[in-house]
Amino acid sequence: VLLCSILAVLAGADSYRSVYRFIDVRWDWLRQHTGLNWRRKPCYTALYTILRGIDAAALEQALRQQAAQLIAPTQNEGLCAIALDGKTLRGSLDQAAQTPALQWLSAFRHLDHLVLGQVCWRDGDKNNEIAAAQQLIEELGLPGQLYTLDALHCQKNTADCSKKRQ
Repeated sequence: VLLCSILAVLAGADSYRSVYRFIDVRWDWLRQHTGLNWRRKPCYTALYTILRGIDAAALEQALRQQAAQLIAPTQNEGLCAIALDGKTLRGSLDQAAQTPALQWLSAFRHLDHLVLGQVCWRDGDKNNEIAAAQQLIEELGLPGQLYTLDALHCQKNTADCSKKRQ
């Protein structure tokens, strides 16, 4: 379900119903190429229930471990660029509930085109992005790499984060 949902989102799905439509239209292809052995397609309410039940922190940790395994052979090749970039998640602002938009910071490694990790927070304050960048660099544990950030992060404390584990 997670794989089908990721593929659907990459294809432009933005709701549980559109994920269902993606699976419905591509059912034969998905069964052939992913080895799905489902007897029937899940309805959109089942998709909602399954996806809402996923432990986001555990999934993030599993994806970070997978990324670490993928980059392990290339760690000793010297300097490699890792881009950190923050974005605001479109549609996450809820003015009625007075909740700020969801902010997202991702680390992307250019060498192998791999997202190494990400952190999020719900506050429009740019100081939180600075703290998130420092946290993400420390969590990645990749010393001696070239981290590219926008001008917001040109601060001594952020630069020191990438040196701590050397």
